[in-house]
Amino acid sequence: MKILLAVLISYLLGSINSSILVGRLWANIDIRKYGSGNAGATNTLRTLGKSAAAVVLIGDVLKGIIGVIIGRYLAGEMGALTAGIACVLGHNFPIYFGFKGGKGILTSAGVIFMINWKIGLVLAVLVLLIIAITRYVSLGSIIGASLYPVVVLLFDRRGIEYIIFAVWIAVLAVYRHKTNIKRLLDGTESKLGSKVKV
Repeated sequence: MKILLAVLISYLLGSINSSILVGRLWANIDIRKYGSGNAGATNTLRTLGKSAAAVVLIGDVLKGIIGVIIGRYLAGEMGALTAGIACVLGHNFPIYFGFKGGKGILTSAGVIFMINWKIGLVLAVLVLLIIAITRYVSLGSIIGASLYPVVVLLFDRRGIEYIIFAVWIAVLAVYRHKTNIKRLLDGTESKLGSKVKV
C-alpha cells in the first residue's frame, strides 16, 4: 500500500512539467507549439533562452530527486525505485497537461543520482562529452540512457531489481526519442545552439 502511495505521489509530482509552466509564465506560450514541440529544457533553451532553460533544468532534476526521497521514506528501497519510474512517467505523460510532456532525461538524471550517485556522475560526464563533441543533445541522451542498464549490470551489485529499474528508465528514454532517432538518421536533427522564433 505504501508503495502504491509513493507511486501516486511521485507520478503527480512528475506531472508538474517545468517547461510548460515556464513557457506560460515567461512568455505566455505553450512550449509544445514551438521548436521541436517537446516540453523540455533543450526546446526551452532554443525558444526562450538560457535563463528559462536553467529554471527548467533545475525543476526537472529536482522533482526526480524529491520523487525518490518520497518513495524511499514511504516504502524503502523498492519504494524509491518504483517512485523514480513513476516520476519519469509523470514527466513524460503528465495528467495536468493532456498526457503530453517531455522526454524525461533530466528527471531521469535526478532519479538516477538518488539511486546511485556514482553511476549518475559517470553517465552525466559521458552524456556531456557526447553533446560537447557532436552538439546533439538527443544523441547524448540516447547513448547515456542505453548504457545505463549495462553500467548497472557491471557495477551495481545490489540485486536484479536495480537492473530491471535501469532497463525501464532506458526504455522510456529511448522510446521518447524515437522521432529524434529518425531525424539523426536522416541528418535533419537540430544541433545545440539553434534558435526558435517566438
